[in-house]
Amino acid sequence: MTTSPPPRQERRSALPLPLADQTVLSFRFTPSPRGARLARRLACCQMDAWGRHHGTPAHDAVELIVAELANNAVTHGRVPGRDAELRLSREDGGRVRVEVSDARGERLPETRDAGTGEEGGRGLLLVAALAKEWGTAPRPGAPGKTVWAVVPAEPVRG
Repeated sequence: MTTSPPPRQERRSALPLPLADQTVLSFRFTPSPRGARLARRLACCQMDAWGRHHGTPAHDAVELIVAELANNAVTHGRVPGRDAELRLSREDGGRVRVEVSDARGERLPETRDAGTGEEGGRGLLLVAALAKEWGTAPRPGAPGKTVWAVVPAEPVRG
């Protein structure tokens, strides 16, 4: 007697698939270091799907900006039980808009001069150097804030 193998169970993921023809990738992530890493990785995959491959100025700028903003959301914007959100959108002229939202609207980011002995405090200076423009806005449809940055098709030169 032969037995057939059990039917294969399809596992569906809650993660969005980066697709070349989509103009927006939106993803909610847990405000944890693991969630921030996943947001950065999904941003890289979406940039690859849009033809901006690893090593190109736009890809690397988006990767660094998402890493910084997601880390800030996890570190400074975390509210237990509330997710953070990443949103990437492809705009006219080849620009990419990065938005990271968190639940702490009262804690707005600010650039500052970190002392030489400090380990942190320079991330938003990096965002400002890589982005054409950046800023904050109230989080749409939920409490909190959104920190956004626009990455040009070509790198910003200082």
